[in-house]
Amino acid sequence: MRQIIEERTGSYSRHASVPDMHGAYLRVAAHVTVLHEGDTARRIMEVVEGAMMLTKLLPDGRRQVVELLGPGDVFGLAACDVYACSAETLTTAVITTHDRGALDRDPALASRLLRRFETQLCAMHSHALVLGRMSALERVAFFLLRLMPESVVGGTLHLAMTRQEIADFLGLTLETVSRAFSELKRRGLVALLRADEVQINDRNSMRRLAGAA
Repeated sequence: MRQIIEERTGSYSRHASVPDMHGAYLRVAAHVTVLHEGDTARRIMEVVEGAMMLTKLLPDGRRQVVELLGPGDVFGLAACDVYACSAETLTTAVITTHDRGALDRDPALASRLLRRFETQLCAMHSHALVLGRMSALERVAFFLLRLMPESVVGGTLHLAMTRQEIADFLGLTLETVSRAFSELKRRGLVALLRADEVQINDRNSMRRLAGAA
């Protein structure tokens, strides 16, 4: 029987007592660090509900958000014996955990996770293009479009990330992100309803700006 672990706040300790049982569930509050970069890699995890981000710290203390995760995404990858990134919840999340040995024992699980990894790798290629070739305004437009499903016409985005977290994801400063949001508003492409709510008014123009038209 799968175990349900109570929701917690704060941050799990580096030696937190999280079951290694195959298929165990974690229900975690927002803004909790679930995995720490450099810790011994014991588990691979899947996001069932909610949103998360993977981060890396530079030697000078700066942070880069390297990936955003949603339902179905997988994290806890390790090329060696330690985690390459830290993982933090952006919203309340439900996570499934698998001990790493489960991949050898369960070919169906390994195949499913591999397909998910492939999808995430493609998304990271797009992110690399954003960081390497797009202007600040184009990056913010691309980011907002990524969060808005194609099936939704217009609509309002509820941002789970702060402006600083968006800046860390897009390789920009907080001030530059704020100016980009203001410029998108000035052009009439978006409406800034609240700090965490953005309405996209002109998706086609946003797509052209982000090079996705």
